Amino acid sequence: MNTLTLIRGLPGSGKSTLAAKLSNAADRNTIWLEADQHFTNKDGTYQFDINKIGEAHLKCQSSARIYLGLKFDVIVSNTSTTLKEMRPYFEMAKELGAEFTVITCQGHFQNVHSVPEETLSKMAMRFFYGDVINALERT
Repeated sequence: MNTLTLIRGLPGSGKSTLAAKLSNAADRNTIWLEADQHFTNKDGTYQFDINKIGEAHLKCQSSARIYLGLKFDVIVSNTSTTLKEMRPYFEMAKELGAEFTVITCQGHFQNVHSVPEETLSKMAMRFFYGDVINALERT
């Protein structure tokens, strides 16, 4: 049975580092995906565009589905701050008969994409309290 491993955490928590280690330690049938890969130019420079974040996540999900369908093990490292953001991967793994694992990174390393502190604070609120707040708002 192939696996879908979702690595989640705030920017600078160690997601990409862990994903790289896991994918390098794995056999050749393992693929590592991130939405951030869609913001990296051919020359290796990173150019984030907030207007394309939804598209980047859809491409990441689509790629994960294709590789899982081909029986690759897939590692996805994205912030995945809410259950809503994780759900497509869970449903995909279930549909395709893959084992689903979630790893949460909580390290405090250099934020390589220079995410502003205000944005990090908002992400942290969603990451730690978002699902609770959403549940309370529905009652």
